[in-house]
Amino acid sequence: MFYPEPIAKLIDAFSRLPGIGPKTAARLAFFVLRMKEEEVIDFAKALVNVKRNLTYCSVCCNITDTDPCRICSDKTRDPSVICAVQEPKDVVAMERTKEFNGKYHVLHGAISPMEGVGPDDIRIAELVKRLGDERVQELILATNPNIEGEATAMYLSRLVKPFGIKVTRIARGLPVGGDLEYADEVTLSQALEGRRELF
Repeated sequence: MFYPEPIAKLIDAFSRLPGIGPKTAARLAFFVLRMKEEEVIDFAKALVNVKRNLTYCSVCCNITDTDPCRICSDKTRDPSVICAVQEPKDVVAMERTKEFNGKYHVLHGAISPMEGVGPDDIRIAELVKRLGDERVQELILATNPNIEGEATAMYLSRLVKPFGIKVTRIARGLPVGGDLEYADEVTLSQALEGRRELF
């Protein structure tokens, strides 16, 4: 079936988004077609606004509408601890816990030789520059618990060791509410490895 050009272009635009196949792209395009014109204009403005008004923080490389970002500008946060994460959305996840009061550094990816992503392709140089600040005493590596995240964590750990900064890794293991019988061997072994004493 051939669609009229405007809808075909919209389907093509949606299909370029990650995780959106041709059927979902068509469903989204026809949903937009049924929307009120004001809603479509607001949607289009939101897309343009994101591209025009967001930038990267000159300190932590997170996305922001002010530079430096609100977290880097916050004097109540502990400058001695930096938590390195892979993506801006990871900062949001960490902030939701309300447990971390340090600063962040967003790497914008992970080392992945299979995909041709090396240390120079992510924001490691900016992190190393920040670690030169004598106030920094700990680097928390909060990369994803997959092959790329682990490779990035190991690389950073070795890179940072000469700085004399404490390097820690977020704990991994069983999710709260999970059953042992459904956990894989790697998850169980990491849970055992990361065990701690009860008080």
